[in-house]
Amino acid sequence: MNDLAMAPPMPARLPASTPAAAMPALGRSLWHRLLDATPLMTTADVQALDALTVQRVLAAGDWVFTHRTPARALVLLLEGTVLLGHSDGAAMAPERLLRGPAWLDAASAWLTGTAHALDARATGMVRVAEMPRAALQTLLMQRPALAPGFLAVLAEQVQHLSLQTHELMHKDANSRLAAWLHRHLPSSPGAPALLHLNERKRDIAAQLGMSPETLSRQMRQLSRCGLIEVRGYQVRVLDSAGLQRLATS
Repeated sequence: MNDLAMAPPMPARLPASTPAAAMPALGRSLWHRLLDATPLMTTADVQALDALTVQRVLAAGDWVFTHRTPARALVLLLEGTVLLGHSDGAAMAPERLLRGPAWLDAASAWLTGTAHALDARATGMVRVAEMPRAALQTLLMQRPALAPGFLAVLAEQVQHLSLQTHELMHKDANSRLAAWLHRHLPSSPGAPALLHLNERKRDIAAQLGMSPETLSRQMRQLSRCGLIEVRGYQVRVLDSAGLQRLATS
């Protein structure tokens, strides 16, 4: 995989994408996952949402959108992995890696005349879907039962940003790393406390507001304290309660 932290100059416009006319509709289960505050979604609701989306397929290295792209649609990542960050035209500062299905940008399009807040670049082949804001507004007027789902998506993103800001301002590097590890542990009951780091360590460090060297030091410190065991890109949590106490300190 190409090193996406060293991006080429950003294009004036996005590359053409592969047509997705033959692709399957998103369907009920995926919409329930993306809009989980809408439990009573009808078949007609699902069909209306499917009809609204325009799908695209992009290759590794393509820009899904940039901070110079006018935001006219809500953007969904259906399949694949996208790197989010900010490019100055020569290098991309990564902030986080997102795997589909997930919302890539559910907020920017609601602010008339704005661009996307970040740059989004495919790390491999990805499938995305766009929901034009004007058409979605009309649909929500016709089907108001869908509105709580979209409000919940926005509320979740605001909460995430608030927590991230709080951690950067009030927690030291050790606590931020502990909180990050605790959030990314498998949530299934009985699942082993084992975390595979699918992101590069410098991308994780960027999310936590620290250098890769600091991240490595903090990993070693948590290991010395008996909280985790690190083997390459695999982290085993030895003391989940202790890690949680550190994360909330």
